[in-house]
Amino acid sequence: MRIYNGRFMVGNGTEVVLFLLGVRINKLTAVHRWLPVIRSLAPMLKELSEDAESGLIASRTQLYGARELTLLQYWSSVGQLMDFAHGPTHRKVWQDFYRFATRGSEVGIWHETFIVPAGRYESIYGNVPLSGLATHGGLTPIGRRNDSARARLGTPE
Repeated sequence: MRIYNGRFMVGNGTEVVLFLLGVRINKLTAVHRWLPVIRSLAPMLKELSEDAESGLIASRTQLYGARELTLLQYWSSVGQLMDFAHGPTHRKVWQDFYRFATRGSEVGIWHETFIVPAGRYESIYGNVPLSGLATHGGLTPIGRRNDSARARLGTPE
C-alpha cells in the first residue's frame, strides 16, 4: 500500500453525502440473530464497489468493541444513495433483517445521512495511504494558500 508522504487535501467543489450505518449486537449469545445481519453487509459493499456508476465513492468498516460495527460511506449524491436503498439488493437485505432481527432485541441497526454541500467540507491527509474522499477525489498538495482548515473551507481567518 503506497504511503503519500507530505500534506495533501481533496478539493471540495462537489456535494458529498456521508452515510453512517451501524449494527449493534445487543445479546452476544444470539449469534443466530446477528451473524446473518453482519454477513449481509459484504455482498452489498461488493456490488457497490464493483459498479462504477453506483455513486459510492469510498467505504470503511470499523469495529467498536465487541458489540458494534459501523460502516462509513461517502456517496456522490443523495439520489444515488436512495436508488441503492430502494433497489433489489438492499430490499432483500432489509427483508432478511426483519426476518432475523425483529423477533427480539438481540441485534439493532441505525443509520445517519448527511448531505454536505460543495465548499462546506475539508480534508487533510498526511503521510497515509489513500482513504476516504482521497480514494475518489485525488490528492492536492497543501501549500501556503490552503494551509489552514479555514482556507480549505473558504471561510475568513
